[in-house]
Amino acid sequence: MKMAGNISGLRLGQQGGFTLLEVLLAFVVFALSFTVVLEILSGSMRNTVRAREYTEVALIAQSVMDQLGLDIPLEVGTTQSGESGNYEWNVSVESYEEAVDGSDSIQLAELTGIELLEIELVVSWGESARKKSNTFNTIRAMLSNRVLANP
Repeated sequence: MKMAGNISGLRLGQQGGFTLLEVLLAFVVFALSFTVVLEILSGSMRNTVRAREYTEVALIAQSVMDQLGLDIPLEVGTTQSGESGNYEWNVSVESYEEAVDGSDSIQLAELTGIELLEIELVVSWGESARKKSNTFNTIRAMLSNRVLANP
């Protein structure tokens, strides 16, 4: 058996290990992978903040809509503004102009004693350069103030 000069497939004088090129290539692959992971995490955090903002906006909108008729007058032409934390809101109440069957809402009020009101609520937030807003619309029915004619 001739083993002089060859130990387990290596010649004497050679060392096993990685070359500089292999180390650099491994570092580049690691750096790219790390960059991708960081981008995914930052995108996830942005989405979480955005979801929190829209959830707060929806809760504020529900709260303001619940105040209609109690703290905020439910009358045609009413406009009211307010703040809730970092959020500003503006609500306006107008007469609903378009009935489902094409009849006029004033005729509907005269016949049934019910008046339809259109409510628009705009909630805005953020800095002036990057201001965001969300609009909520609903229709409310209420007893009309008009006196019905006797048949």
